[in-house]
Amino acid sequence: MTDDGTTTAAATGTLGYEQARDELIEVVRRLEAGGTTLEESLALWERGEELAKVCRHWLEGARARLDAALARPEEAPGAGDGTD
Repeated sequence: MTDDGTTTAAATGTLGYEQARDELIEVVRRLEAGGTTLEESLALWERGEELAKVCRHWLEGARARLDAALARPEEAPGAGDGTD
């Protein structure tokens, strides 16, 4: 991680949902286990926040796609194939 966060932000932006979720689980596990310095804990917390944002972004995108799919009218069987 860099002090300005550019490297971290770039790396986080390329993560898929599953990768971000798995890394977030590991971050939480490490924080819960304790035994890290204050600086390490803060760095883990910050990374966890970034990963949570990535997961939230993916989930919001999935929700939007589902909502769009559900909003489309269902096609009637045989519509447009000349069998009416």
